[in-house]
Amino acid sequence: MDYTVPTSGLDSSHFLSLPRPSITLATSSDTPIVDTTTLAAHDFDVDPRTGFMPPQPPVERLPNDYSQWEELLQDACTERLTGLGQNRRAHRRGVSAFRFYPLLQLLKSEVLIRRAHHVLAWIMHFYIHTQPLSSSDIRIPPPITLPLLQICRELQLPPVLTYSDDVLYNWGLINPDASGTIDPQNLWVLTSFTSTPSESHFYLTSARIELIGVRALALMESTLGELFAGDDIALRRITRYLNELGGGTAADKSNSASSRGIIGEMELELNNMTAGCDPRVFYEEIRPWFRGVDSGERRWIFEGLELDEMLEEPKELSGPSAGQSSIIHALDVFLGVEQYSHGSAGTESQSEKPTFLSRMQLYMPRHHRNFLSHLQNNRRSLRTMVLDTCAAAAYSDIDPSDARNLLEAYNSAVMALKKLRDSHIVIVTLYIISPARRAAQEKREREREAIQGLESRQEEAPLKGTGGTDLAKFLKGVRDGTRDAVIRSGSLEN
Repeated sequence: MDYTVPTSGLDSSHFLSLPRPSITLATSSDTPIVDTTTLAAHDFDVDPRTGFMPPQPPVERLPNDYSQWEELLQDACTERLTGLGQNRRAHRRGVSAFRFYPLLQLLKSEVLIRRAHHVLAWIMHFYIHTQPLSSSDIRIPPPITLPLLQICRELQLPPVLTYSDDVLYNWGLINPDASGTIDPQNLWVLTSFTSTPSESHFYLTSARIELIGVRALALMESTLGELFAGDDIALRRITRYLNELGGGTAADKSNSASSRGIIGEMELELNNMTAGCDPRVFYEEIRPWFRGVDSGERRWIFEGLELDEMLEEPKELSGPSAGQSSIIHALDVFLGVEQYSHGSAGTESQSEKPTFLSRMQLYMPRHHRNFLSHLQNNRRSLRTMVLDTCAAAAYSDIDPSDARNLLEAYNSAVMALKKLRDSHIVIVTLYIISPARRAAQEKREREREAIQGLESRQEEAPLKGTGGTDLAKFLKGVRDGTRDAVIRSGSLEN
């Protein structure tokens, strides 16, 4: 399926072309600054051509005043700081020797401040994960703490690598002269820890899924518009949109790519992960760099907070996760399944708050969080409309066949989302759970050999994801919750 999107230049009124409403500048200048949250057209930074991805390639370098940051990041990527040795120590010395740069130039531009978060968060992860294992706590020096936390205050993001740093704002065009469209096969990765093809393929798979999701966002918009109409024609259009999203009923499906539906295409792209990302390379060489505090055993101590009274001790420090993808959250909210799929999945108790869904939204670009909140608070609920239509079909002038077709289309979309999560569990098992079990088994065998045959039985601790959850329990809970959101056909019985 061709899902290329156009790359025409940005209009002067586009969100990314406007001065950003800086927290710092707003309190230190009398000059009025455009607050983009009041502009309906660009309120959510969701582009009709690229969705949650930016409409043009992210900037690849900060201005010359910040060249030391860029050079340190480039050196870290080029040297591939694996193992123990001079390169790792040199990187840590370089971080400690950072100069303090005024952020004024960055605060005026959304694209530059995004790049600054990207650069500093990657440098920090290189710094943290090259520390000797003997270190009890990780102390992050003031030259990183101050600019990163000041930038995070502006962006309302945590000081840690996020999905947007790895995927949304981590791509360029192989052939920048390609006219008219962004071809998903024309993307390359700006920054990586290992410079391996596996790492690039890992990020680009997610980027391509985001681009497929653009059409899902368009169907959501069309559906919400029809919900306001609420007549028979609107009901049939919504049914068609849901069939496009989920692939239609089982009777309508064939083996052709077009019959998969948009969610099915996203699943197909996810399954393509195995074509270019080696599970061993991912688990042993790539994934360790992602770790945040939640999935590690050592605290992160940000030094120098006392130098800026506006800064606070960070509380959210999970690593990047697919759970931070706004397109997947949007599908949950649009279909009305989030209360089933994310209500308490992966938590220790039914009452634990906040849910994983709300926690992961803290790691999303703030305008994307606003989009999800707007979608969630919409007065017209798709799921409620489906339930009401099925209930009314028995005693109103609604054609029962129209109600049945709507119900089947809705359930098809829900089950397509459940199937996408089935595939995600398979991928996570292949890339994380199985390698972790093998590593744990090998460790136990070494321990048994070390104590000369005395049997050592240890209870295996649950494997945590980069978001800090019990990985297997969480994923199965979300998958099963999605399945439970299917509306039973009894709603149509007289």
